Amino acid sequence: MNTSLPAFWAVIPAAGVGARMAADRPKQYLNLGGRTILEHSIDCFLGHPQLKGVIVSLAADDPFWPELPSARNELIQRVAGGRERADSVLNALLHLHAQGADESDWVLVHDAARPNLSRADLDKLLAELADDSVGGLLAVPARDTLKRADAAGRVQHTVDRSTIWQAFTPQMFRLGALHRALADSLVAGVAITDEASAIEWAGFAPKLVEGRADNLKVTRPEDLEWLRQRWAMRG
Repeated sequence: MNTSLPAFWAVIPAAGVGARMAADRPKQYLNLGGRTILEHSIDCFLGHPQLKGVIVSLAADDPFWPELPSARNELIQRVAGGRERADSVLNALLHLHAQGADESDWVLVHDAARPNLSRADLDKLLAELADDSVGGLLAVPARDTLKRADAAGRVQHTVDRSTIWQAFTPQMFRLGALHRALADSLVAGVAITDEASAIEWAGFAPKLVEGRADNLKVTRPEDLEWLRQRWAMRG
């Protein structure tokens, strides 16, 4: 076991339907290299010696998960998903509390449809945040020129991209801090788009850890096709 890296729990919110894929099933269950996207998204964690376990938040009527080999893996536990991502993550955190996890435990939340996470990026995140007082996330600096649009779809002005980053996952925070931030923000009716935004709302500044740009989230059909072509070329 690599004791220089902290032990952690992985949380995978996977209750969404991915409507923009226009597929016959939620996008996390689409095929990529002979397995589902969700299985690939979980795999990087399963092979890690610091992993304590994986919590997957799924829709109550999900008919696809029980058919996967992952459903029988002893390291993986299923919990009910919620209406929004934040609800699904909060349910997973509540489950960890019920299982006796410590509030100081690290939790890494990772998108169900982000199957190309590299082990190097995962280890980099764990190493850079091991002793951080807040936690943080994988991210990539903006590369293209960015425009702010008005209501009519016309450019208002060009945004200074030197301070703009694209947020990726995993996002790594302490169990207790993330639980409180999510629960309080939901009670307050705040729009939470990722875990870092909940931590920010609570008054903290997560650390940005630069990762690889190919750790993309499958959102549209062309994303999946790009990954299929890339994986075919490498092996």
